[in-house]
Amino acid sequence: MLERVRYEGAYPTLERADEAVQSVLAALGRQLVGDERVDLAACLPIEAALALTAQIPALTPLTGWEFVKDFAQHYGSTPATARWNVGAVLAAVSRLAGPELIDRIIGRLPSGYALLFGKAELPQPRYRSGTA
Repeated sequence: MLERVRYEGAYPTLERADEAVQSVLAALGRQLVGDERVDLAACLPIEAALALTAQIPALTPLTGWEFVKDFAQHYGSTPATARWNVGAVLAAVSRLAGPELIDRIIGRLPSGYALLFGKAELPQPRYRSGTA
């Protein structure tokens, strides 16, 4: 996983990739609850799973953009750098977890996470009563 994140994020060292993995998964662990949290942890290497599950979930989950802004503020980076780190880690997580679990995770989180996981975020169709 670290080698994939190092490649995806163009990090100069595995240590820098590990820092990104630990920080992004800790932040995600504050957003994710329930079976999706447990199932994702089971797909990850032990160190990554511990970073995810050691966090107490937030009472109010953040949207994808709020997640990136909060991450940037918490780790003292710009929103662009935070988005880069989050994208690099979650792309690797997506490959490990597979599309079915990632779709379940995205479905449980507020809007804006699909793009962070490297997927298109398509709006759900809204039907008016009386029409198909």
